[in-house]
Amino acid sequence: QLQLVESGGGLVQPGGSLRLSCAASGFTLAYYDIGWFRQAPGKEREGVSCISGSGGSTNSLDSVKGRFTISRDNAKNTVYLQMNSLKPEDTAEYYCAARAATTACVKLSRAYRNWGQGTQVTVSS
Repeated sequence: QLQLVESGGGLVQPGGSLRLSCAASGFTLAYYDIGWFRQAPGKEREGVSCISGSGGSTNSLDSVKGRFTISRDNAKNTVYLQMNSLKPEDTAEYYCAARAATTACVKLSRAYRNWGQGTQVTVSS
């Protein structure tokens, strides 16, 4: 059974860093694009960053460019989201999701079929 498990969330002060992990089981991650999404209370879910199955294509939200980096280690069946210079507005539940690999990933939630359970990121002093 295809399963995604996020980890690495927590409470961090503004300007701090966190690294989120998305571990896959039941399937070979290299054959899938992975997207990171977030949803804050009262707001719609938004696509943060995505990476294609080969890792050759990435796409990130403008507000996180230069601060967040998505990467993947297919040998470990894991995708990472390194988040630096965190801001209070980054506070949200973060989810990873998978879809069959393409040459160019997209940050549209409706394009992804399989989702993890989420991990909370709170940026506060």
